[in-house]
Amino acid sequence: MAEDSHKMERMKEIRDEVVACEKCPLGQYRRENNFLPVIGQGNHDAKIMFVGEAPGLNEAKTGRPFCGASGKILDELLESAGIKRDDVYIGNILKDRPPDNRNPQAGEIIACTPYLEKQIEVIDPKVIGTLGNFSTAFLMEKYGLKDKIQGISKIHGQVFEARADFGGRIIVPLYHPAVAVYNANMKETLINDFKILKNFTS
Repeated sequence: MAEDSHKMERMKEIRDEVVACEKCPLGQYRRENNFLPVIGQGNHDAKIMFVGEAPGLNEAKTGRPFCGASGKILDELLESAGIKRDDVYIGNILKDRPPDNRNPQAGEIIACTPYLEKQIEVIDPKVIGTLGNFSTAFLMEKYGLKDKIQGISKIHGQVFEARADFGGRIIVPLYHPAVAVYNANMKETLINDFKILKNFTS
């Protein structure tokens, strides 16, 4: 139990850092709009961690990741793979919502990802499912896989093992669930890709 309480304390420290963060304008944008930071949610001992791009409006209002239309798709994908949402941890590259749901900017990613890196260190997942191009590019570069980075349409569903000096972590690039919100035909591709994650639950 001591380890669990230690993890909880570490995650609370990260949360407090995010709440007080003023490293980029998104924190101010959050406060002006009475939004909440979306720190992340899930099991602190998760074997599987998902990293998306940035919170949307529903997420910023509730402080919970993937609680809107994309979240419903994510829940369906997890269920199709026999994985419980309670058993995974879900976060994002950015902890605050960018205006108008625009893409994360380079400066925002630089400012915000140290929080994500600390969370990964605490949770120590066996595999990270990167949801979309931004999280895929950031995490593959972080784990020494920069030479393997391509667009998500080329590398989705593939398994990449980081070099031993990067902790031997496994990265599985995945389409962002939002693609299935706009194109129902993509859901089957996502379902097939998520089946790969089942191998890492035991």
